[in-house]
Amino acid sequence: ANLLLSRCLLKMVKENIVGPEEILGFCCRGLQGSTSPPRAWKPGEQEEVPKAMASPLPAHNPTEVQMSQLVLPCHTNHRGELSIGQLLKWIDTAACLSAERHAGCPCVTASMDDIYFEHTISVGQVVNIKAKVNRAFNSSMEVGIQVSYEDLCSGKHCSICKAYATFVAQGTPGSKVKLKPLTPQTEEEKIEHSIAAERRRMRLVHKDTLKDLLNRSPRETELETRDGSVAMPAEKTRVESVELVLPPHANHQGNTFGGQIMAWMENVATIAASRLCHAHPTLRAIEMFHFRGPSQVGDRLVLKAIVNNAFKNSMEVGVCAEAYGQEMSGSRRHINSAFMTFVVLDQEGRPRTLPMVAPEPGDGERRYREASARKKIRLDRKYVVSCKQTEVPLSVPWDQSNKVYLSYNNVSALKTLVAKTNWTLAREKEKVRMYTLEEDKFLSFRIEMSVHIAASRAFLLLSDLRRRHEWDSHYASAEIVQQVDDDDMIYHVVSQTLSCENKPQDFVILASRRKPCSKGYPSLPPTSLCLPAGLCHSPGSLFLRDPYVVAFRSVTLPTHPASASFTRGETLCSGFCIWPEAEETSKVAYYNQATPGYLNYVTTNVAGLSSNFCATFEACERFLLKNKEDLIVRL
Repeated sequence: ANLLLSRCLLKMVKENIVGPEEILGFCCRGLQGSTSPPRAWKPGEQEEVPKAMASPLPAHNPTEVQMSQLVLPCHTNHRGELSIGQLLKWIDTAACLSAERHAGCPCVTASMDDIYFEHTISVGQVVNIKAKVNRAFNSSMEVGIQVSYEDLCSGKHCSICKAYATFVAQGTPGSKVKLKPLTPQTEEEKIEHSIAAERRRMRLVHKDTLKDLLNRSPRETELETRDGSVAMPAEKTRVESVELVLPPHANHQGNTFGGQIMAWMENVATIAASRLCHAHPTLRAIEMFHFRGPSQVGDRLVLKAIVNNAFKNSMEVGVCAEAYGQEMSGSRRHINSAFMTFVVLDQEGRPRTLPMVAPEPGDGERRYREASARKKIRLDRKYVVSCKQTEVPLSVPWDQSNKVYLSYNNVSALKTLVAKTNWTLAREKEKVRMYTLEEDKFLSFRIEMSVHIAASRAFLLLSDLRRRHEWDSHYASAEIVQQVDDDDMIYHVVSQTLSCENKPQDFVILASRRKPCSKGYPSLPPTSLCLPAGLCHSPGSLFLRDPYVVAFRSVTLPTHPASASFTRGETLCSGFCIWPEAEETSKVAYYNQATPGYLNYVTTNVAGLSSNFCATFEACERFLLKNKEDLIVRL
């Protein structure tokens, strides 16, 4: 009967009596117990969807890509652990697919931020990769990547690394792609979207930070000495290998996958590291790097690696990739350079002491010194940037080498606080509103109001702490003790408030100011996200540009130690955000993550036992209105 029915249906399709889609629908309904024949649908008529299927799905980031890969023996090294090179290929692929979802056209890897690998992954485990676009700029975008592994037998999940990659959209030859803006949905996405601009700023000054540190370091190369250890000449660790770029190594436009290049670079770097330690090393970190140019199918990639410096428990391997064509005409094209940190683990998983390396004269000594500088920068970046806010001490020592990362931490901490959505309206007095946020060990507050002043003018007036005593009665004086750059400066602030020791308080504060990022999707003002019903802004005001930001945090300066005349105070995270509401109207908001010494003052105002906050903010409004015309004249 089944054979006869199949023959009849096939004959009906051949004679165009019914279409294949109707046959498929008939079979599906038959499996569900329906014996009714397929009926002809009228033009424009749609089949009714069951209510359970028609229910809306939760909001989902359209750029999000999830990849799960089972680790097979072909993906692993001699220890049965997933090769980092293979992992880099998967990371790059997932990130590229996410970028192309947003761009709607081919994308290429431009750079990758530092990657710290927390654990190794074994055969049989599953690698889960989630990538999504955090923010789109003109023709480039930042993609955030989270990597974890899953043990199918125990059900255990563990984080492996978090990475940020920059991709560039590629249009037709001779045309430039203008990326559409990205709308963040969740609180996490809003935070990443807001801080992406600050991470972009940090990438652009990365080279200058290294150059500045080297200029202030001794020119002589000082070799480390270790008991019973003989230094190995760095030349003995040198590796050179060539790879032919084939179609499987490239995308649909013929450009070599960035992840494939990174995998080849990791391979030669591992060989160089093994030659120094005569063991199998483990890759722990990859330094921030940039792709300088593309390579295509048919290119020959020359990969070179050498150990630049060996510290007590880790070593830095420098590796570069150069490309040339079949004809070898002209010089080789520099594709990429990267610096990888390796360790050698003993049976208990503890880092072993490594042999010393003796650099070659000239370039070898330069690389040796640069490796030491990069190690310091890596530690600063990991300590200041990668740590959670609650794990960072209030006053971090400030110096030239970590100025970029302290500035980043200062601004990103404030932007993270701004992006929180669970603020509660605590008090309202005329135009001034006060909100509180109770989270973890901190009580934060926000005070805001609208002022008839252009946002750019309010930004200039409020970013100068030397004038704060004109409206804030808690400030006695503020002087600039160090001009870091045009946007960052360090102040010594003396407060009118007496401490429990009956002495005035003083602060050493890093003030970081940022104008709105002109690229990418504009940030949402916080009040449009969390005000009670009836207090929200009109729908048209939701999509304002990034705010003007003035962020404050305490730092430690050797030139300004604590004095017996004052009680040294500290601020963890505070500052202003200013959103333009109209040409001559701005919303000014002040944020503060209260430290223990400030907590009593905050709770007194929140409880309504004092109106100091409101009075101070009203004085701030009068200051802005009084000085906005003088500011125009001076400008």
